[in-house]
Order: sequence, then structure tokens, then C-alpha cells
Amino acid sequence: MKKEQVEILGFVPQKEIVYNKLLPYADKLDRESNDILAQIKGNLGRAVQLRELWPGVLLWTRKLSTYLRLYGRKFSKEDHVLFIKLLYELVTIPKLDISMMQSFARLLINLLKKKELLSRDDLELPWRPLYDLYESILYSKTEHLGLNWFPNYRAEPVFYMLHCTFPRSATQEMLDEWRPLLCPFDVTMQKAISYFELFLPTIMPPEQHHKGFKLWFDEMMDLWVSVQNLPAWEGNLVNIFARLANDNIGYVNWDPYIPKIFTRVLRSFNLPVGTSQMIVPRYLSNSYDIGHVVLWISSMLGGPQNQVQTQLNGLFSSIASFYHPSNNGRWLMKLMKFLQRLPASVVRRLHRERYKKPCWITPVPASHRLTDQDVTDFVESMKQPVLMAMFSKTGSMDAAQALQNLALMRPELVIPPVLEKTYPAMETLTEPHQLTATLSCMIGMARSLLSGGRHYPEGPAHVLPLLMRALPGVDPNDFSKCMITFQFIATFTTLVPLVDCSSALHEKNDLTEMVRELCSASAEFEDFVLQFMDRCFALIDSSTLEQTREETETEKMTPLESLVELGLSSTFSTILTQCSMEIFKVALEKVFNFATTNIFETRVAGRMVADMCRAAAKCHPAESLRLFVPHCCNAITHLTANEDVSNEEELDKELLWNLQLLSEVSRVDGEKLLPYRTQLVQILQLTLRLRCKQGYSLACNLLHHILRSTALTYPTDYCSVPGGFNRPLQEYLPIKDWGRPGDLWNLEIQWHVPSAEETAFVFYVLDLLLQPELQRLQRYAQGEQDMSRDDVLQSLCIVQHCLLGAGSMLRPLDGRTVTGLVPSMVSLEETKLYIGVDYDESRENYREAICKVMRQLLHYILEHSEDDTKSLFTIIKIISDLMHFRGSHKHEFDSRWKSFTLVKKSMENRLHGKKQHIRALLIDRVLLQHEMRKLLVEVCEYKTVHQDLLRDLLRLSTSTYSQVRSKAQNVLFTALGTYNFCCRDIAPRVLELLEPTRTDVTQQQFKGALYCLLGNHCGVCLANLHDWDCIAQTWPSIVRSGLSSAMSLEKPSIVRLFDDLADKVHRQYETIGIDFTVPESAVLLGRHITDSSQPTPHIGTPTEQELEQGLALQQDKNHEAVQKYEKIVRDLLECLDDRDLPWKFEHIAIGFLSLLLRDDYPLPAPAVLFFVQSLNHDALVVRKMAIAAIAGILKQLKRPRKKIPVNPCDISGVTEPEGLVAGDKPGNDWLQYHGDSLLNTQQDWDNFCFVEKTHWGYYCWPKNLMVYAPAAEQPKDLSAENMNEREHVIYDHFTEPMFIKQLIEFLSLEDRKGKDKFNPRRFCLFKVPTSEHNNHGSGDKSTVWQYESRDPRKLHWLFEMLMECPLSGEGGSFVDACHLYVLQGGLAQQEWRVPELLHRLLSYLEPKLTQVYKNVRERIGSVLTYIFMIDVTLPHTLPTKSPHIAEFTERILSQLKPLIEGDEEIQNHVVEENGVGEQDERTQAIKLLKTVLKWLMASAGRSFSTPVPQQLQLLTLLFKIAPVENDDSYDELKRDAKMCLSLMSQGLLYPEQIPTVLKVLHEIAGSSSWHARFSVLTYLQIMVFYNLFTILSNEQAVQDVRSLVIRLLEDEQLEVREMAATTLSGFLQCNFLAMDASMQTHFEALCKTRLPQKRKRGSVVDTIPSVDLVRRHAGVLGLSACILSSPYDVPTWMPQLLMDLSAHLNDTQPIEMTVKKTLSNFRRTHHDNWLEHKQQFTDDQLVVLTDLLVSPCYYA
Repeated sequence: MKKEQVEILGFVPQKEIVYNKLLPYADKLDRESNDILAQIKGNLGRAVQLRELWPGVLLWTRKLSTYLRLYGRKFSKEDHVLFIKLLYELVTIPKLDISMMQSFARLLINLLKKKELLSRDDLELPWRPLYDLYESILYSKTEHLGLNWFPNYRAEPVFYMLHCTFPRSATQEMLDEWRPLLCPFDVTMQKAISYFELFLPTIMPPEQHHKGFKLWFDEMMDLWVSVQNLPAWEGNLVNIFARLANDNIGYVNWDPYIPKIFTRVLRSFNLPVGTSQMIVPRYLSNSYDIGHVVLWISSMLGGPQNQVQTQLNGLFSSIASFYHPSNNGRWLMKLMKFLQRLPASVVRRLHRERYKKPCWITPVPASHRLTDQDVTDFVESMKQPVLMAMFSKTGSMDAAQALQNLALMRPELVIPPVLEKTYPAMETLTEPHQLTATLSCMIGMARSLLSGGRHYPEGPAHVLPLLMRALPGVDPNDFSKCMITFQFIATFTTLVPLVDCSSALHEKNDLTEMVRELCSASAEFEDFVLQFMDRCFALIDSSTLEQTREETETEKMTPLESLVELGLSSTFSTILTQCSMEIFKVALEKVFNFATTNIFETRVAGRMVADMCRAAAKCHPAESLRLFVPHCCNAITHLTANEDVSNEEELDKELLWNLQLLSEVSRVDGEKLLPYRTQLVQILQLTLRLRCKQGYSLACNLLHHILRSTALTYPTDYCSVPGGFNRPLQEYLPIKDWGRPGDLWNLEIQWHVPSAEETAFVFYVLDLLLQPELQRLQRYAQGEQDMSRDDVLQSLCIVQHCLLGAGSMLRPLDGRTVTGLVPSMVSLEETKLYIGVDYDESRENYREAICKVMRQLLHYILEHSEDDTKSLFTIIKIISDLMHFRGSHKHEFDSRWKSFTLVKKSMENRLHGKKQHIRALLIDRVLLQHEMRKLLVEVCEYKTVHQDLLRDLLRLSTSTYSQVRSKAQNVLFTALGTYNFCCRDIAPRVLELLEPTRTDVTQQQFKGALYCLLGNHCGVCLANLHDWDCIAQTWPSIVRSGLSSAMSLEKPSIVRLFDDLADKVHRQYETIGIDFTVPESAVLLGRHITDSSQPTPHIGTPTEQELEQGLALQQDKNHEAVQKYEKIVRDLLECLDDRDLPWKFEHIAIGFLSLLLRDDYPLPAPAVLFFVQSLNHDALVVRKMAIAAIAGILKQLKRPRKKIPVNPCDISGVTEPEGLVAGDKPGNDWLQYHGDSLLNTQQDWDNFCFVEKTHWGYYCWPKNLMVYAPAAEQPKDLSAENMNEREHVIYDHFTEPMFIKQLIEFLSLEDRKGKDKFNPRRFCLFKVPTSEHNNHGSGDKSTVWQYESRDPRKLHWLFEMLMECPLSGEGGSFVDACHLYVLQGGLAQQEWRVPELLHRLLSYLEPKLTQVYKNVRERIGSVLTYIFMIDVTLPHTLPTKSPHIAEFTERILSQLKPLIEGDEEIQNHVVEENGVGEQDERTQAIKLLKTVLKWLMASAGRSFSTPVPQQLQLLTLLFKIAPVENDDSYDELKRDAKMCLSLMSQGLLYPEQIPTVLKVLHEIAGSSSWHARFSVLTYLQIMVFYNLFTILSNEQAVQDVRSLVIRLLEDEQLEVREMAATTLSGFLQCNFLAMDASMQTHFEALCKTRLPQKRKRGSVVDTIPSVDLVRRHAGVLGLSACILSSPYDVPTWMPQLLMDLSAHLNDTQPIEMTVKKTLSNFRRTHHDNWLEHKQQFTDDQLVVLTDLLVSPCYYA
């Protein structure tokens, strides 16, 4: 920070945008920014104190956002804190308008972004207001009833920035607040965990960790480790841990959890494994967020043992084969994302540990920083998968980004293997995909390759060979190859000065070997440039119009061609920029000759050639213009010498081409153009009046470019080293600058700033050429001179191009401001920015002159020749530029900003940071900063000039021709978004056209007006301005327009417009506030802001009477808002009364009305009456809207109930235990349902304490427990005379029998025949009213609906009724299933509080488990899930009193005995008659089993922990039933069994469960049924993969699995042996087992088993295979498993095993078959990269192998 700057500013800025200091007018900016800041502080503080949220506060917070974009955080720390506090207050105003809140929140996020700027000591904010805000938006009680409209709204980002600002005591307070919600059976669990994720602070200094994460870490971690079935909130837990790990590297001990973490990460990829796997759908929807997983893993790396790296190696080796390009599936995206983000995350961590400036956040302790060895290990582990992923089906982008980051860390490890793939790819012609993939990876690694460094010094030597070999990629026939080649060449040449340094070898003798090599290689540069140009010329020749088009097609460029044009011109200009002068001259000569010896058509090829010439001219204007300008000028003068030329319709091609060439070459540094000005002006005078349109358009371009070059401010050199390369080699060796980043502090930008001479020239040209055109147009518009249409168009064209060229020099339009649109006590002035132009007052103001003439002309054309649409189009463009254009267009700026960020990403160095970009990129960024200032020069005051122009645009927007309308509308929408409050001026004029009383409106005007209301997708929507005044005008007008004479529902376009309008209003409407109160705390902060200094606000604190006036105005405003609200409701109802209104508009009006329901103000009574009557409307749509609305109205009318605090300990008589205990404990027993103590009398009922919320008391109690007071203390029910008007309406209708009868008939109509389901929307309607009249004695039937979250003891009579006989079987299976559904709904809501009922239900259901009907069985399965859901094993949780699974399973098993003991196959006996005689035990058991399977399937997805020991007892049975083949024609029983096995095998196992599971599997492997043995293997495959790291961390378990598989290899059943081989090969492939010597020798020994001699013919052949054959086959299978386990590479042991195998090619079957299959598979998977793989074999082995793979037996 320079001293002078601090003196000017008076403070040290927090963090400003550095690029501002490089602008040509940088010296003026400090004073300017201080003025603006003083203005903002003064007005913002004042607006807050005057309590004027709109427009005052809103406008000035917007200006603060703009200030941030222009200067960054250029204010003192004190101001920074004040701004944040003020915005925090504003965001958390309770009833704040949603849209205002959003705009405040955006600014708040921006202010908080750089968390290192403010520590907790500088800024502390309370967390509660934010939590209340979040609660009211995300968990709004009223939004689903339509009382509040928030479009999809996200408030999350605020938190990530705010953690650091919550006070130190916050963690404990948050835990107290949300722990009571932690009841895993309730939706509140999700809510609590997501709050923890958003709010818990994780950045704290180590000495305060006991107040931070240590309070909750163990508790959450235990919870996570013990949950098995991936509930929705598990992902949020992972996000908390990831954030914690990242913020506290080295302070949290993760070691005990690491295997579990990795197992879960692997599971969350949802990879397909094994032979028969069904994916559980919830695993897909609830899987972890990859970004957080990556953050977590990269934060745990390092440390003394670095255990994570070993697990990460395991993870990658187990999923490596999934990255191979031949694999594809929906899981691939996740894996690629993981691959791409992990290196980036590690680089970010390295940057933080080694290069980042220290700030208040605690640094990583030295013991846990990543060492160089750690980094090397990490890069090694990622290398294999990344190299495979390069050629993936999803494209090479992910791999390229990963490689870019890996190469930053260890270039010597990653670049060589990629180069090995790149060189061959450049040689082959047949695999273009390989070329594009390798080149895009090389582009990302370019800087690492060039900067070489000490680890990889040979990097730069590859540059020339790569560039030369890339040239053939410039190929006219393959578009994508061409583009990637351009990108590749451009990237490398930007980094390397193309200078021939070979002479330095003789002159200097102090060079290192490496530098000498590079010097001699650099002689090839000239060759490279010339060859590149030849390639480009060939490309151009093959894309001329004659070659690529038929006669009839369009002449414009196709999108592909324009991309190639862009690629070509930018690459060529990069190359020339980087050339030395010698090479440049040769290139220039070549391009000049090519351009001047041929004549090109001007559409496609001509554009490309002209672009190349322009590139040359830009690099060295003086040399280039010397060649081009005289040549073109002579040619043009010569060709136009003849008088008739100017009147020809078709011009000579040569003339056009020379004009085009001249117009492109003139886009250079303006100073260098001045010497040629007389020639250029002469050419313009010759060509601007040509008759031929193509001719004068090119001349206009020339005019535009000449003006632009002289009038704009822009940098003129982009070379990679400041000052270029034209210095003698003795003093400067360009080799040293290969790959050098630009130095931000010595950029030495060369700016072109218009000189006095150039300004004079611009105005000379305007006086000469623009003035006469304006005079002609004016005479024509006044009817004094006749002009043909073509002439008018030509003149307009010249005017437009003059405006485009000189726009930056012309003063903006000025005039009186339109007043009286919005009352405000704060100044709404605009802020002025200096953009490097001093407007000259003495010269003519051309902008105003053009404006005047254009308006006259426009009115004349609209009167006399409205069909001259071409001229109208041009006028619309000119009007748009008059208002907005100051030298650059917004859309151009946006696309350049985009491409800037893309290039920056592909070439940035995230490791060292500090803006080490290449020089050209930095210069570009400075220019963008200048352009942004031009676009943000706020011209937002609405002046009378603008008013006139907007009215003209409106007239055009409602004119006759649709194309004119749509173009004018687009300009109009942009303008409406630019000027403050102009919508209020324009909207009434649009609405006039919709008035039903007007008869002179045409259909075109009507449609135009509707389109103006609709707006475009990004601009303002007039129909939905966020303001009462506007809505009160527009909504009733839209509805009334249905009566207009111009409206016809026959025209589909009009009907569609109204649909779109209604739809857009519904989508975008956000409840508009009617309470604009500003809290005192905010007013106080406003006071602080106006009192602060440096810079001192330029307006002081408001006076006392101003403050009082502000308070009065605030009250008036709130009062007015209410009146306007009631008025718009009245207006809409009035429209609805009109009998003539078409039905469509009736629906629109009702839709608008229902949007007007609010939760803070009741709906006026007439509207209530209307909705109640609409409940019985004959249109279904209306009835539906009315049902939704009445639900909201009843919610409004609901009277508050009195609540009293109670102390749970007093009721239960039990003191709460210390520490955490959850579950059914003595302290919450009183909450549960007890059949023996039900409330039967009114008195019991009144004295009883009901707790409605089911989650309270399960985990812990809230700090103060509020419950409803007894009925006696509640407010009495209203009698008819005490009701207000709204309540009367409802009471009268709902007590009227006819009304109710009609309503019930309507409600029981089915929506769509046969599709009816229980409808929650209608449920809302009933839920609400019944809670009103619930006190008329407890037996009221309506309470049925009071299911959700009510105290179970209140509903005891209902439960008793439902429990009587759910399965009566009377109404058939459907009724039974429904009965159970209702019951299940009731009990599920009650969760853990009805253990007694659950026991009763279970004992009732158990005998009925043998149900016949499938739908009843499924429903019972689901009910059982809910019954047992409460039986969980979570940390700190006592065993439940609800039914236990273990006991239930035992009872079931005893009934299934007959099936378990019998050996014969279990068939599905289908007996559909219930109870015809007692069937035998066996049949009963099978029916029971079917239901049990349904239960197992249902619970796999829902419960939290898997009852492993109980399921294991059923395994044997399932293994017997499950079919082995993949065939879907099986009956229900077998399908279900198979499904169950698949689900169970995917289950997550706790470490202590693994031995038990393996024990059971060992037992089953010894069973007599081969089906069972076969299924053990498929079960094992999935189980091991889905619990990989957990099992790996248990040595014994690995041994057990291994022995089990090897034992089954020797099974007597062929299928089992083959399956065992497959399983073994899979385990080897995912590195679960290793191919060690003992295994190899074991198999080799088995292979050598001697087979007995074959018997003589004629004797009985053995059908049972001999033991020897089995053993020999086992050995062969073992070898084949090893070979197939590495499908994509050849490990060292592979050749020997292949030789061993080949010896068995002629053994008896089934061995021969196995060998053949293995060999053909080997051939198939290794065929692609056979050239590499061949290297691993000796010559003898290759001979044998070739023999094998191509031998005749291969085809046999």
C-alpha cells in the first residue's frame, strides 16, 4: 500500500481490486472512489434513519453492490463491519418483503465473502435472528396453504460465511435448541441435522475447541457410524464432518473411523458389483455429495502415520477398472467428478499450508502438514485411474482438469506418461478421439511442462516436437480435431516467445546444456510459422462458398464455420504477437501475397483471410499498413473511376474484396492510421454512396472501424514479455522467458488513449459524412424532399455506423428529470464515473442531433409508410444505441468475461496463487475492468428525453408488423430495466390499450400490449412488478381485458398469451409486504454510519423533524399498503361479478385472488364469501382452487390457543440423568400410551397434560416445554353474535345442510376414473376446521383428521376403534389393505409413543401372517416395518419398550421349521381359498414365508439399523429358495427371495458383525444343496465390495473369505466351481486379495493332479466326475481367475501363468472349455493396447502365445 494513496483515502482499504491501478486514468480513481463512498454512506445511513426501506435503502444498497464491483472492498475495516451489521439487521427484519430480503442477502454474502478479512474479534453476530428467518422461510407453516409465496429460494450461502461470526457460546446454545428434535423416526431429525450442518461454527482457535466441536463430535460421529440404511440426513452429517475436517486439520483424530469412512464413501458411488445385484433406489437419491467427500478425504491426508493414503490407494485400486473407457453407466459421472475434484482439493490445501498469507484463522500445525513424500504418494495413487479416464465416454475434460492439478504438484510423475500417449496419437490418422483427448490434457499441463523446474528440467525440450506434430491437425475435414489443434497451438505459443536464438550458441559460452539444446531447436520456429500458414491457406481454400454450398443455400456462415474462423484468427494473432520481428516480416509478406494475388468472396473465405490480415496489422501496424493501405486504395480508386459503377446493383468482386480487406486492416492502433487519413476519407466519399447494398455495407464497416480505432481507449500490445523481443541476443535471451507468468506490478501496458489530433479527426469525419445524412433525413421527414426506401435505409445505415464508431466520444443524452413518480426523502441522484473521455462542450452534440432527427423520421414513417420494416429495424437499433451505447455492448462484454474466465481456468496455477497469470490474460482483465466501468456508468435517472424515446418504442411495440413489434419490445424491456421507476410511467399507457371501453384498438395493438406486459425471460415483467401501485392497476386490467372488443378467444396466439401471462405471474409472484417497519436497532446503526469518518459522509444525520416525518411516513405507508391490498381484492371481485366475463378470465381472476391470501392480514369478507360459494362451483378447476384457498382462510381464522410451560421432571417424578441418554427411559414413560389409564371423563381430560409434538422427550427435553393449557383456560368457542364477518360466512355455510350435501357429492366424484388416491390437498381442508371446533366434547368424529403430531392419549378412542378388527375380510382385500393403511398412518405418526398398541397390533397380526392376497401381504409387510422401526441400536439409546425384532424372529423361525429341515425343493403352493380345512404345516409355512419376505424387503429401505443376527437365521432358507439363473419368469416367492438376498448383501455391517456373518456363510457352504453353495458366492461378492475397508481392517476375516472361496473352487458341482473362479477374480481385481506366491503354488500343484486313464470303449462311462478331475479343474480355474483379474494390463506374473495354462489346452472337458474361454477373454481385453502389452513377454513366450490365440482350435 503506497503512502500517497493512504493519504488521499485517509484509511487502509480492506482489499481493493488491483486492476484499477493499471488503468490509464488510475490517478483519478482514489478521489473518485472516496466521493462515491461518502455519498453511499451518507445516503444509506440517512435512508435507514428516515425508515425509508423503499426506494431509499434499496437504491443505496444497490449502489453499494455496484461499488463492490468497481473497487472491491475499498473501505476501512470499521466501515466494513458497520455495513455487515446493518445488512444483517435488514435481512432479519421479521416481516420483510421477500424480494427486498433477497437483494439485501446478496449484498451481505458479497460483503462476507473473504473471511480472512474479519476475525471474530472484529465482528460478532447473533445466530438466532438468522435461524428465525430460515425457519420462517424453509419450514414455513403457511406456505403450503398458499398464505405466503416464496419462489424457489435459497438462503444457504449466507451461513458458510457467517460461521466465523457467531459468538463462542453459540455451539452450546445451538445444541440445546436442536437436540430435542433428534428423534430418528420423525421428520424433525432431517431438520435438526441440516440446521447443525448450516450453523455449527467450526473455525475456532484450538484453546476454545472445548466450546466448539468437542461438545458434539463424538455424539454425531457415533450416530453416523451406527446408522446403516442411509437415511436422508446422513449426507448432511457427512457435510458437517467434511467442513470440520477442513477447518481443523490436525486437531481432530480420525484414525479410529477411517476404514468406516472409506467403506461408506465406496458405497455411496453405487457401483454395480457381482452377478445379481438390485440397487436400492434410496441409495441413489440419498448418496453423499462428492464435493464434501473430496474435501473430507483431502483434509485427512498427511499426519504421522498417513493412514488415509493407504486407504485411498485401496479405494483407487478397487475402483480403477471402472475408469476404463469400455465401461459406462450412470455411476460414471460420480466417479469422474471424484477424480476431477480430489487433486484440486489437495492443491488448495497445499496452497493454504505453504503459500497463503497468514491471517487470523489458525494455521495447520507443522506435524500435520503435507510433506513432499505425502504429495508424491498421493500423485502416484491417482496416476493410474486418471490415465485411464483420459479416454472416457464422458469426454476428457474431467481427466484434463485432474492432470492440470497433479502436474502442478509433481510434473515429473504425470507428464511423461501422457506424452507417451500423445506422440503416437499425433501419428495415427485412424483414431481422432485419442488425439482430441490427449491434446486437451496437454493444454492443461502446458505451464507445468514449460516451467520444468528442478524436478522436470527436460520439459521444455518437448515444445517444438509437439508443435510441429500438431500441424496436421489443422484439417478441413474434421472440425473438432481442427478446433482442439488451434487451442493447443495457441496455448503453447502464448507461453513461448517464437524467436530464433540459435545464433546465441556462438556468441555466448556460459549456457547450460539444456539451454543450448533449446537454442538450437528454436531455429525451427520460422519453419513452424510458415507451415502453419500454409495449412491455414489450405483450410481457407477448401471452405470457399463455391466449394461448400449449392447455388440455392444461404450465403451466411454456418455456426461451425464461424467457430473455425474464430479459432483460426485468434491462433494466428497469438502466433504473430509472439514472433520476433524477422519472423513477422516473412509471415507478413506471405499473408500479403496470398490476400492480394487472389480474389475471395466476402462471406466465408474472405472473412477468414481478412481476419488473418487484421491479425498481422494489429501486431505491427506501421509495417503492415505500409503494404496494405496503398494497395487497397489504389485498387478501389481504379475500379470506381468509371461513372456508372456507383449505380450498379451488382459490383465487381475485386472491388468488394479490396473494400473488405481495407475495412479489416483499419482496425488497428488509431495513432498509426492518422498518416493515411486523407486516402481513407477519400475512399469513404467514393464508396459510401454506392448503389449496391453489399458495397455500401462494407464502406460503412470501414467508417465504423476508422472511427472506433481513433476514438476508443484500449491496450495495444499483448506480447508475453513487456517490451517485446526486439532486443539483441547479447543482452536478452528469450529462452529464459519460456512459460513465464506476467508480473502484475510491472505489466507496462501500452494504452491507446485518443489524442487531441485524433479527437479532431473524429469530429471532422462526423461533420463531413454524418451531418449531410442527418440533413437529408430531416428534410425527408418534414416532407420537403423525396427519397426512395433504399436511400432512406442507406442513410440510416451510415448514421448507425457513425454512432457505433464514435459512441464513446458523444455525451450521453441529457435533460430534465421526470419527477413525481416516487416520493422519497432521500436523494436518488446518479453517481458519475470517469471513463477516460473528457467531453468537448464546444463541439456539436451529435447524440442529441441524431435523437431529434430519428424521432421525426420515425413518426413520418409510421404515418406514411409503415410497411418499410427494414428502416424501422435500423431505427430501433439506433434508438437502443442512443440510450445505452458508450463504446461497448453488454452482450459482448458478457461473452468476453466468460471466455476470460475459461482461459484463466485452463491455464491458472492454483498452487502458488497470487495472480500468476500470463501477461496477455492480465492485460485482458484490466481492459475488462475499463469496459465494466463504461457499462456501469449509471445513467439511471429517468429524464424527459428517455420518456419520449420509451413512448416511441411503446408505439413501435404495438404496431402492425410482428417482427417490428418483437424487436422494439426487446429494446423496451432493456430500457425499462435501466431507468429508475420508469415502469410507473409506461405501464398505464400499456394498460390503456386493454381497456374494454376503447373501440379503436386493433388486434395487433392488443397483442403487442400483452407482450409488453409479459416481458422477456430475463427482463422486467410489467404484469408482476413488485409493488402495490402497479399490481393494483395491472391485475384487474388483465382480467377486464376479456371484455375488450379486440380480444378473441378464437385466436390461439392470444389464448396462449393469456396462459403465459397467468403462468408467469403465478411463477414469479412473491408475497408483497404490507408492513415496512424498520426496527430501532437498524436505525441506530444508520446513525453510526452517518457519524463515521474516513471518508466522512457528505450528508449529515437527519434533523429531529425529519426523523419524526420519517416515522409518520412509515406509518402512512403501512396504512396505505393495507388499503391498496383491500382495493385490489375488491376490484378483482368486481370483475368476477360481471356476467359477460369469459370463463378463461374468470379462472385468471380466481388465480390472482388466491395469490393474495396472506398470513399477516386476513382476507376481506367478500372474498371469503366468494371462495366458500366456489366450493360448489360446477367447474372442477375452480373447486380445486377454492379448496386450497379455504384451507388458507381457516388457518387465518384459527384463534391462538393458550400455552403454559411445564417441567417434565415434575410430571414423571424422575430427575433427568447426567449425560446423554435417549430412547424409552423412565423420564418419558408418562408420554406413552397406556391402555389401563385412558381418559374417559371430561374431568380427566381437562386435567391431563398433553404433549403434541412426538419428537419431544425421545432424545432430550427442550429448555422450556410449552404445552396447551387445559380446555377450561382456553378461550371459549365463539357464539354466533361474537363472530366477525368472515367467521359468520363460514359458520353459516358449513351449518347449512344443503350446502354440505352438495359439497360432499362433489368431493366424492373421482378426478380421473380409477386413478383416485387419498388426496393430501383435501386433507388440508379438513385438518384445519376440525381443530377449531374440537372442544365440543371429546367424542367428535371429525378429529380423525387430527392424526399428524398429536398426543396419542388424546386420540385413544380412535385408536381403539381402529384396533378392533383391521382384517375383517368383509369388504374384500382392498378394504383390508386400506384399513391397515389408515392404521399404519396413525401409528407411524405416533412413532415411539405407543409401544402398548404396537404390541397389541403385533399379537393380532402374527396369526394372520399367512394371508393369501398379495396386496394385503405387502401392506402387512410395511406395517411390520413400522412396528419394528423403533427397535434400533443407536448410540446412547436405551432398549425400546416397543416390540423387539429378535423375539419376533424366534417365533417365526419355529413356524418355518418344516421348511428349514426338509431337503426337497420348496415349491410355491398357490391355494387361494382361506380356511378350507386346515392345511398342513408346510403350506402354512410357505404362506408365512411370503409375508416375511415382504417385511424384509420393506424394511431394507426404511429402518435405521439392520437386525443382522436375526436376518442371518433366515439366510439358509433364502439360499435354498433363491433361483440361480437370471430368469424373470419365476413365481413371486422366488423373486422375492432373490431380491431379499440382494438387499441384505448390500447392507452395511458393523465390524463386530462380520465374523458372525462369515460363520453362517461357512456353514451354508457345506450344505447339500448346490443352489445354496452357489448363492453364497454371489452374496459374498456384493457383501465384500460394499463393506470393503471394514473387512480389510480385520485380518482374520480376509483369511476366512479367502479360504471359503478357495474351498468352493474344488466343489463337485461345475457351476459352483465356475462361480468361485469369477468371485476370486473379482476379489483380486479390487485388490481385496493379493496374488501371492502361496496362492500361485497352490494352483500350480492342483493343476498337476494326474487324471486316471480312460476306460475301454463299451464299458459304462462314469457320470460322476472323479475327484482328481475336479482338483485339476480347480487349479486351472484358479489360474484363469488370476489372468482375468487384470483385464487392462500385464503384471509381471502373468506371462508365466499363461504358459502354465496353455499346457492344459487338450485336457478333457470341462477343463479345455475353461482354457479356451480364458484365452479368448484375454485376447479381447488386451487387444486395444497390445503393442504396449507385448513388451512384457519374452520372444519364446510370444511364439507360444501367438500360436495359441490364432490356432485352429480357437475356431473349433
